[in-house]
Amino acid sequence: MFPVQTPIMAKRVAVIGAGSSGLTSIKCCLDEGLEPVCFESSDDIGGLWKFKEQPEADRCSIYRSVIVNTSKEMMCYSDFPMPDHFPNYVNNSTLLQYIRLYAGHFNLLKHIHFQTTVRSVRQRPDFSNSGQWEVVTVDRDGREETHVFDGVLVCAGFYTQPIKPLSDFPGIDTFPGTIIHSWEYKDSDPYLGKRVVVIGIGNSGGDIAVELSRVCEKTFLSTRKGAWVIGRVVDRGLPLDMMMMTRARDLFYWLLPRALLNLILERILNQRFDHKLYGLQPVHRILDQHVVINDDLPGRILLGDLAMKSNVQKFQGSTVFFDDGTVEEKIDAMILCTGYDYKFPFLPTSLSSGSDGDLKLYRRIFPPSLERPTLAILGLFQTKGAIMPAVELQARWASRVIAGLNHLPPAEKMNKSIEKDVQANLKSYPSPKLAALQVDHIPYIDSIAKEVGVRPNIAWLLLKDPAVGLRVFFGPCSPYQFRLNGPGHWSGARQAILTQWDRVAKPMKTRSIPEPSSFGLISWLDTIDIPYFIVG
Repeated sequence: MFPVQTPIMAKRVAVIGAGSSGLTSIKCCLDEGLEPVCFESSDDIGGLWKFKEQPEADRCSIYRSVIVNTSKEMMCYSDFPMPDHFPNYVNNSTLLQYIRLYAGHFNLLKHIHFQTTVRSVRQRPDFSNSGQWEVVTVDRDGREETHVFDGVLVCAGFYTQPIKPLSDFPGIDTFPGTIIHSWEYKDSDPYLGKRVVVIGIGNSGGDIAVELSRVCEKTFLSTRKGAWVIGRVVDRGLPLDMMMMTRARDLFYWLLPRALLNLILERILNQRFDHKLYGLQPVHRILDQHVVINDDLPGRILLGDLAMKSNVQKFQGSTVFFDDGTVEEKIDAMILCTGYDYKFPFLPTSLSSGSDGDLKLYRRIFPPSLERPTLAILGLFQTKGAIMPAVELQARWASRVIAGLNHLPPAEKMNKSIEKDVQANLKSYPSPKLAALQVDHIPYIDSIAKEVGVRPNIAWLLLKDPAVGLRVFFGPCSPYQFRLNGPGHWSGARQAILTQWDRVAKPMKTRSIPEPSSFGLISWLDTIDIPYFIVG
């Protein structure tokens, strides 16, 4: 008789959140033979991208008119291109439709427990040996349940805690108008015919100010430091990130002195419109912080419907005084676009460092303080590129680490790496907590891809498959590159790279225009001058 073999049970992994990060985490766990169990506090998938009329505490909230700042080819999951008829920049409802398609295609919904909130995540007593976690959840009926998991992936988002620095504005208690944060803003309807001050010039501040300027008597956009502004569409009418986020350009930028590169890029933007003339000139150089992506901001300023203002100094009733000595009267409302903090109250407090609740994370994923690397926090970073494919790579690596297929360096080495990254960003972001969040897009995703074993070998591609190699190096750094080989290889990756510009053109081909066959849009893009990819 043969001995009976006991089947090896798959490791169970708790995935917290069923937004864009949580869904790809479920899939990555399945790809590595893990058993994901996802807990979602709401009744649907989509997370940040599901619009709701009223904001809900401790959840992400968006305004009705949100349009993404990264194009569809750059922000899609690496093995699931967006449908070719989708516009190049999708709105929130179209993105939610894509997320639903992704979840359906890979049959992910059956792994999700909806209306189930995670109350606590704690190490089991034998954690040093087992690496297991005790996860307490509460379902829609208030029933509490304790689960044991071999790993935890936190995908709860960090646009949930709006920062409202009201104490920075003396006299704010005398202001009779409405004060909200962009987290609460839904649309411009309540502000018809009013005079509104928007504080903060990030992407949300720019979007909201532009939208209000179409219906308000007057809109004022107040900023302490200014911003460099660029539209989604660059020369030749092509998507900004597909032209900017290339390996060739990244290499060229690395070779040039930073001061010279700042001068070149600032000159290019000022040729489109003079930032000083428009009141937008920032105190920082263009490479030091994120640019604001906005197609309409200069036009609204030019039309006079939107006025740039310096930092708010104080309030006296409905009168607002600014640092430059100017005064605006009869202000009806103020909208704070002053960013977000993050918190994960269900996690052990031992994972936080400092009074501000900062999470020390190796490669913005793994807490180095854990004896066993069985917990990962995904999506807790800021980059100038697309978030979704970067989080997908994080999930691919984290699931392999939990599965025991990849290993992390010693804690001391991880801590040194974290400190090095923070120090490099402190010049541009004086707050250590904010500095820690910043990553350089292509080097960051390449570093994660290297850990997974899927970073494209450019030299090998140029030698063995030059059609793909040239596109990978000179063309957009699209997510498909990380499915060409290695774990999670996708047979459709090569074709997706070769046809990415076809999908750019497809939604714009709504009118038939005769043209010489030798000068079609796609053939023109395929022969596009290489230096253009580098200097724009």
